[in-house]
Amino acid sequence: MDFPVALQELESVLRETLIPITEIIGSGGGEAAGTQRMRHALDQKGWKKTNFEIAKIVNGKRREFATHEVDHVRTLDGNTLALEIEWNSKDAVFDRDLNNFKQLHADSAISAGVIITRGASLQAALKSSVLRFAKEKRVNSFDDLVQFGVRPPTPRQKAAIEKRAERDSNFPEAWSSHFISDKFGEATTHWRKLQDRVQRGVGNPCPLLLIGLSDQILTF
Repeated sequence: MDFPVALQELESVLRETLIPITEIIGSGGGEAAGTQRMRHALDQKGWKKTNFEIAKIVNGKRREFATHEVDHVRTLDGNTLALEIEWNSKDAVFDRDLNNFKQLHADSAISAGVIITRGASLQAALKSSVLRFAKEKRVNSFDDLVQFGVRPPTPRQKAAIEKRAERDSNFPEAWSSHFISDKFGEATTHWRKLQDRVQRGVGNPCPLLLIGLSDQILTF
């Protein structure tokens, strides 16, 4: 009821969000292509990167000064929403985002904070989805992965995968399990890690809208 236009904009962007499994497989350094598309769509709707500058003035003199950068900010009818997309970073960034929102809300700079991350169903589906891809593409060696943009494993990673593949006679299973554990493991940004912090009160009392992307965004 409070932000109908902003919610419509968010919904339209989220409904168009799809992540091909090849982007999961071939994602290297830098920001994921799916995140870039989502950022561009939000930017087109007026959700712009904003640098908040908060100063404390005492008797005409500035005593304290702080800046808070937020990737997407939307102001409508005098109310401001701050939004961060956390697709696959170290989970500690949730603390930064939530505390940023808390401070900005306390300073009356924003009305609410929004975080978009991998939802529980998506996190749970990643391993089986990567395994499905490996089986469908007949990935049975590291050489088979080169065409999909997969970075060569380190010697340690290669040894661990080969050891498990030899033990189980199943390279796709060994590789997909290691790939997900290494790239999208428990210590990265996903729904449970966000909920853990919110339930502990991190970011309170700033109102929050938390969005977990579902496994339905994955395409083959």
